[in-house]
Amino acid sequence: MISADVFSGVWLFEGISERGRRELKRRSTERRFAKNEILFREGASPNGLYIILEGGVRVVRTSALGRQHVIHTEGPGGTLGEVPIFDGAGYPATAIAAEATRCLVLSPDGIRAAFSAEPEIAWVVTRQLARRVRTLVKRLDERVTQPTIQRLAALLYERYDAVTGIARLTMTQSEIAEELGTVREVVVRDLRKLKHQGVIRSRGRGAYVVENPTVLQHTANGGTGNQ
Repeated sequence: MISADVFSGVWLFEGISERGRRELKRRSTERRFAKNEILFREGASPNGLYIILEGGVRVVRTSALGRQHVIHTEGPGGTLGEVPIFDGAGYPATAIAAEATRCLVLSPDGIRAAFSAEPEIAWVVTRQLARRVRTLVKRLDERVTQPTIQRLAALLYERYDAVTGIARLTMTQSEIAEELGTVREVVVRDLRKLKHQGVIRSRGRGAYVVENPTVLQHTANGGTGNQ
């Protein structure tokens, strides 16, 4: 049974009326996934629309060379699986839980019924899909125009906590490579370069002490070298 407070604290539902929430709750099932568990695979027939309540999901696609690249990541309030619901084809990518994750899942029939009963839900899902397209365009632009070390510095700076002075990348080096659209060897090289420049220092288990946040930010913004 879906808990009474299932929508609590999830930003996606803030703009949905109480009637809309009732429709979603009535037509959804709640599922939990362990870290690294697959929610759905690339090419599989759609079994529903996923709404993330807790945790996080990496959506990856395998290239012709057999390398995985992260298409996008989603946290609480994020949605997954819209494309095949609307175009009738299979999932265009594979979704993997990056941590313990809890989702609501609406079946294709449930989605159509929810949209008919409360059109407001269709607007929210469409807005999410538009946000996804904008994110993908930005990611494509970054991968075409930015060197890997700049994208790595941006990722580190995004995860940087100014209070503790630590940037935590809760990913393996291979997963970082997938996130940046490169290979593990390049990530290792660029991490070594940032360490050699005195910008970061490894604490182990994906944690890095940011020794020089100014240079890290400068590199993330496209600058090079120490300041």
